[in-house]
Amino acid sequence: MKLTAKKTAPYRYLAPTILLMIVFMVIPICMVIGYSFVDGAVVSKNPDFVGLANYKAIFADSEYLGAISNTIIFVVISVVAHLVLGMLFAMLLNTKYFGTRTKTIARVIYILPWVFTASVVAILWKLMLQPSGIVNYLLSVFPQISQNTEWLSNRELALAVICFINIWCGYPFYMISILAGLQGISGDLYESAAIDGATGVKSFLHITIPQLKPILISIAMLDFIWTLQSFNVIWMLTGGGPVNATETVSIYIYKKAFQKVDYSMAATAATILLVVCIFVAIFYVKQQKKVRE
Repeated sequence: MKLTAKKTAPYRYLAPTILLMIVFMVIPICMVIGYSFVDGAVVSKNPDFVGLANYKAIFADSEYLGAISNTIIFVVISVVAHLVLGMLFAMLLNTKYFGTRTKTIARVIYILPWVFTASVVAILWKLMLQPSGIVNYLLSVFPQISQNTEWLSNRELALAVICFINIWCGYPFYMISILAGLQGISGDLYESAAIDGATGVKSFLHITIPQLKPILISIAMLDFIWTLQSFNVIWMLTGGGPVNATETVSIYIYKKAFQKVDYSMAATAATILLVVCIFVAIFYVKQQKKVRE
């Protein structure tokens, strides 16, 4: 009896967590997937089963295809820029040429964008990007740049501005992670490379990058998922406009569900997004296993 109790103890401890996950995650996900196969989900008492018709319809929807295009541009630019800026600032903070006090002040300044909530970021940039805001005021010294630019209301500029703001918000996460990795690399490796005549560039390519590879892959995968699901800042700044210029898949799903009350199509788009995130998550877990091995 005691042996059986010992064997089942881990499962009993995990039971509340598993129950909560089933109730608040597994069941809702299954319901959303189920909604994607019916017409009139939620709003209809007896929704009609339509099979894959919603999936065919959504890939024929120009608005959804536009949202996919915007999402790809937004995600790729954001992740790459986060990686480059995070690496740059981490290496600056890890250099021996700055004192401890200078590094501390720089670290506080660099990490500030990550501390702000989405609402603070949206208000801050909305005020600065107004036609009479500080950005246009600073740019007024350049006569070749048109003054009173509508940064968030211009279709040609809006997506680029949103990408820039997201980059500004997200690079500190990379910086902190990469800095921790840099501080864990033994200085003996660089000394040995210098003795063998390796330049700074060669040391970076053959020592720094290989040593940081597990960290870089991990944070890039996590950032890909987070950026793919970005909603708050975009919605508060542009609402997906002007004329869907900044509409991502997350914004598309929200509009379909809560503005157009088309829960079936919203569920279809959400299911596709879920599948993409699951594949990225599986790849992330496999990478973590390789690191541990």
